[in-house]
Amino acid sequence: MGSLTQALEASAADMLPALEGIYKDLHRNPELSMHEVRTAGIVADFLEHLGAYTVTRNVGVTGVVGVLKNGQGPTVMLRADMDALPMAEATGLPYASTVVAKDDDGVETGVAHSCGHDLHVTWLLGAAQILALNRDRWSGTVMVVFQPGEEVGRGAQSMMDDGMMERFSKPDIILGQHVMVGRAGTVGYRSGTILSAGDSLKVRLFGRGSHGSQPQTAIDPVIMAASTTMRLQTIVSREIAPADSAVLTIGALQAGTKENIIPDEATLKLNVRTYDENVRKHVLGAIRRICCAECAASDAPREPEFTPLSSYPLTRNDVEATEQVAKAFKAQFGDSAYETKPAAASEDFSIFGRTWKVPYVFWFVGGTDAKTFDDAVEQGKVNAIPSNHSPKFAPVLDPTLKIGLQSMLTAASAWLCKS
Repeated sequence: MGSLTQALEASAADMLPALEGIYKDLHRNPELSMHEVRTAGIVADFLEHLGAYTVTRNVGVTGVVGVLKNGQGPTVMLRADMDALPMAEATGLPYASTVVAKDDDGVETGVAHSCGHDLHVTWLLGAAQILALNRDRWSGTVMVVFQPGEEVGRGAQSMMDDGMMERFSKPDIILGQHVMVGRAGTVGYRSGTILSAGDSLKVRLFGRGSHGSQPQTAIDPVIMAASTTMRLQTIVSREIAPADSAVLTIGALQAGTKENIIPDEATLKLNVRTYDENVRKHVLGAIRRICCAECAASDAPREPEFTPLSSYPLTRNDVEATEQVAKAFKAQFGDSAYETKPAAASEDFSIFGRTWKVPYVFWFVGGTDAKTFDDAVEQGKVNAIPSNHSPKFAPVLDPTLKIGLQSMLTAASAWLCKS
């Protein structure tokens, strides 16, 4: 059996421009989580046109699964996420998104692929094409999974809840990747924990409204929210051991409509990232304790209301499977494949492996212009590079498009191309 990456090289001149066109179309036309109807249609039509995959649409709302059986061998699942973010794009790219849509709360918002999922979809479509056109080079079964709703932590679970375990063969290995800030042309892998657990909450704080000139007749939820916001920051700085790690971010504080009206309530939306289950439990418990205590200190008429928004488990790569992927990456990329540190980002990718109880491996692909990244490293300004979820996040396509294809095919080959 020959190399799948060699097959990519032979087809690159024709494939890459076409895939770039698909990428730019997806980027220009993003869709919010669990509403990826157009994207899913493009994916399913592409797979069906290849003529080799059994394609199932609308798995877990908009998910797409393609299965290609090619003789004896392991079943390898390859996954990409499809959804975009509720934010306006500010990249200035000629194919930048100008899409505006209503979110699930009916609020109008810009929509942008500011996390790179459009690139993930394009990578997996390209890998699916190489696998379909070069069946003499590998043996086994490939399952390509295009997942909705990663940004809200619902997509993977919705697909599993829609009978994936009964409808499709159990994979032997599950593989996934993510474009990140990093030198374009590099691939970062890690055994064990590579992504944090993530928990998002909405907290409603209740006060008593009044005229701005009569604060003595009110219980001011703005002050309550401000005090709570400041006190929550002490959880990480004063309650978590220096050897441990956690991040707590208040991403939204909303209260009031007019400068001379003290409102009835305020809302906090916060996000927590942790790498240890005991730390996670402590942080979540401390959030409740502090919110309730600040409300009591303000003599609030009722306790705060807590609503979970999303929850992501740790992404912890299987040790043996990661060694297999790392060996393949080193053979393909040399020193451009490196062991990365854990990232504070979170993913629902691991739900597939956790539910099926099979090993999984997740890795990063650098998407930052090489000179820009090298200069930032030299100047100590890597954190100034627009990262995932920035309105200015824009991976460079050359060589990132090709490297992502190579990395997916290289990892899959570690199981499919054994002689």
